Amino acid sequence: MRRSYFNLFIAAGVLLCTVIIAEGQTGPLRGSVKMIGSDGKETPVANAIIDVFRTDMAGEFHTKTDKKGEWVFAGLPYIGDYIVAVSAPGASPMSKSQVKAGRDVPVDFVVPSGNGKQFTKEEAIAAAGNAASSNGAADAAEKAKAADIAKKNAEISKENEKITNANQVVAESFKNGNAALMAKNYDEAIKQYDTGLAADPEHPGAPSLLTNKSAALRSRAVEKYNTAIQNKDEAVKNAGLEAAKADFKAAAEAASQAVTLINKQPAPTDANEQKQLATNKYFALNARAESMRLFVSKVDPTKVDDASVAFQEYMAAEPDAAKKSAAQLNYAKMLLDIGAADKAYAEYQKILAQNPQDPDANRGAGLALFSSGDKSKYQEAANYLQKFVNNAPDSHPEKQSAKEALEYLKTSENVVPEKTSAPPRKKRP
Repeated sequence: MRRSYFNLFIAAGVLLCTVIIAEGQTGPLRGSVKMIGSDGKETPVANAIIDVFRTDMAGEFHTKTDKKGEWVFAGLPYIGDYIVAVSAPGASPMSKSQVKAGRDVPVDFVVPSGNGKQFTKEEAIAAAGNAASSNGAADAAEKAKAADIAKKNAEISKENEKITNANQVVAESFKNGNAALMAKNYDEAIKQYDTGLAADPEHPGAPSLLTNKSAALRSRAVEKYNTAIQNKDEAVKNAGLEAAKADFKAAAEAASQAVTLINKQPAPTDANEQKQLATNKYFALNARAESMRLFVSKVDPTKVDDASVAFQEYMAAEPDAAKKSAAQLNYAKMLLDIGAADKAYAEYQKILAQNPQDPDANRGAGLALFSSGDKSKYQEAANYLQKFVNNAPDSHPEKQSAKEALEYLKTSENVVPEKTSAPPRKKRP
């Protein structure tokens, strides 16, 4: 009985929506460190350790001050809430809370002498007097999320009391959900997909319902996210971001569940059914990779290993070279966004091995080296960034920020991009 409805879910993936996170979500964060001497004078502290911890989600970044006692991060997520902690030999550690990136407000420290201790994240938060408020906000968010899920489950259970035929319900919900998804009515699409899933979670069409539900959640999350970051009311902005994070997480869970269910399905013996199953798996893998990228970048960087598996499995199944290259670039950018500079650099190198002139791969490789904080890598970072500036069109949204990073390397680090010789011109016949 079920098999007659199985063909309804062959083309699930054609409805997946391409979503775009608003660009320009990073900004610089800089400051200085000075220490009060026995004579009462303030002197710059070189090689002081700068630890930046995100408090709205997991994430941390590290660097050191230069000989002038100054430090900088070229680009941190604009919407993040940060604690900045400083430590140095012979100095007392200090931390500052409620720090934002990209506001052009330097985070300066004047530290007294001390034991040279380096704060942990928890110690930095406690020292800044922010531990209670951050824990309270997290608990409130979890309770709100649990209440929302409980409400939706109750509504679905009430509807399903009237359902007597699972196949009919799944087919109807898939059809209605797809129509709503195409119309960008994401609330209705999610509701329709949930109705079909509640009717029979183990139905052969469940993976396709989950795949398209992931697309609807992902699109709704992006809308909420982009709307929130433009809102000047902090309370409204934060509420919108929390709602977007909940959808990003749900999208990743739905796509992951789709892949799990497909892997559990018995291998069909019919050639057409084998092809159909392979097609559904391809679209589920695609949805999982994209959902995990957004989830890790915007919500929980600790799930990066799960995202890595998702990307590797999708790229292995992707026959289109251009799409595979785009996925490789998205994977590398995700690693860079969460501060995994070394891993990001390695992934960008894979792209550059195939296309040395790729603008985005050159920019990513340069930023990965620069954000590592290792000044011995600054020359190579400048070379990559200059190649990006040379090759990227003027309309590229990151071209100006790359120029600013190059200017900083030149003026603050005395690092100038090395000139490369132009390829020889071909002689005319």
